[in-house]
Amino acid sequence: MRKPQLVKAEGLPDRVTIYEVGPRDGLQNESAIVDVAVKAEFIRRLLDAGLTTVETTSFVHPKWVPQMADAAELLDQLEIPDGVRAPVLVPNERGLDRALAAGVREIAIFASATETFASKNLNSTLDDQFAMFTPTIQRALSQGLSVRGYVSMCYGDPWEGDVPIDQVVKVGAQLVDLGCHELSLGDTIGVATPGQVTALITAFGAAGVGVDKLAVHFHDTYGQALANTLTAFREGVTTVDSSAGGLGGCPYAESATGNLATEDLLWQLDGLGIHTGVDLLKLVETSTWMADQLGKPSPSRVVQALAG
Repeated sequence: MRKPQLVKAEGLPDRVTIYEVGPRDGLQNESAIVDVAVKAEFIRRLLDAGLTTVETTSFVHPKWVPQMADAAELLDQLEIPDGVRAPVLVPNERGLDRALAAGVREIAIFASATETFASKNLNSTLDDQFAMFTPTIQRALSQGLSVRGYVSMCYGDPWEGDVPIDQVVKVGAQLVDLGCHELSLGDTIGVATPGQVTALITAFGAAGVGVDKLAVHFHDTYGQALANTLTAFREGVTTVDSSAGGLGGCPYAESATGNLATEDLLWQLDGLGIHTGVDLLKLVETSTWMADQLGKPSPSRVVQALAG
């Protein structure tokens, strides 16, 4: 079979937005440096497949994430069509300076829902992390940029274990109050289950952060990413992060495996009749090509099934 049988289900949105993170979150954890020309071609192929939101790179210090050292060079090789979102990740004002110089119009910043990950990933505390990225958000907004906020470790932390829901909501709500137009709730180590997803989305609603501002970001460590995503859709979320070919991990959390594969997500969405505007077979071709560049097979089940 080259496509799933279409059978709609009640209680789901007619259309969802796929926020593609492969070029940034997918490639940042690769041990071998990927050539900038390959990255640029990867992004072009993703856009050709119909993706309209592609997080392209990050302006972090190359000492911490060497794979992203070519951010400015990469953006210089790209021509982003009108109507396409091409956000970049920035950790601080120095990163914002570089992003502005590159002509970026949308950024993403990242926060932690736990004390330990804030220390390891941001060299900060849970409360003090806001002092670091508040001026970045304020400056970006003053320059007319849109700002997305990531919250990591929303469902579990490898050092602290269970993460209290109210702690996650407190961090996320502060990002929204600071001006983030979208909040991506990250299951960084892939431990979430559907009940947690429902409870967290409900708690954000009770705190005044509606589903129109929420996105979900699941890793597939325990094979729960698709189930969790479907649960989020039933709760009204319409933006989901995924990575072409299932690329990705987290350089600061060894237990974090690959992101939800965009192809696996698309197979489910196409079968449910939920519109995305993305061509599944073109995307499979892209991920197969990228797997060849990386010298290892894609972990995506759909890529494996359709590329054979």
